[in-house]
Amino acid sequence: MNPEQPRCLILACGNTLRSDDGLGPWFADWIEDHFPAHPSLRIVSRQQWTPELAEEIAHAQSVLFIDCSVDAAPGSIQLLPVPPASGPQAVATHHSGAAELLALARDLYNAIPHTALQLTLGAGSTQLGETFSPAVQAALPQACQLIEATLSTLLQTSA
Repeated sequence: MNPEQPRCLILACGNTLRSDDGLGPWFADWIEDHFPAHPSLRIVSRQQWTPELAEEIAHAQSVLFIDCSVDAAPGSIQLLPVPPASGPQAVATHHSGAAELLALARDLYNAIPHTALQLTLGAGSTQLGETFSPAVQAALPQACQLIEATLSTLLQTSA
């Protein structure tokens, strides 16, 4: 492994001015506090995932995508593997999903991480605001425990 390449790439997504949509950046900050200056970890927090992230994904050994979900029950937590999207890819210049970014990394760089996971937490509100909904507030401790356990495993297995 190239020393500049992270073993684990964290891609957090969200808008901190839209209530629960700010979960991704919040988790990115939490991870920085709990894994300070870890040399095998790279954290990228953005309002949207865009195609230029494909290069970083292609060079990582594992990637953990973190975002809220408006399709899941408020406060529900899911950690699922993410396969690259199949079929012809339309490159979105505004926003790309995890599966599309993996496919783009594969198609452009002929590489994808050994492990790709996505953690989502169901949003109770994405209205304008800077606080989380009660359901999300209640789920944060469990989500943080899951992230900590997942990152510990990913950082050990990719060593």
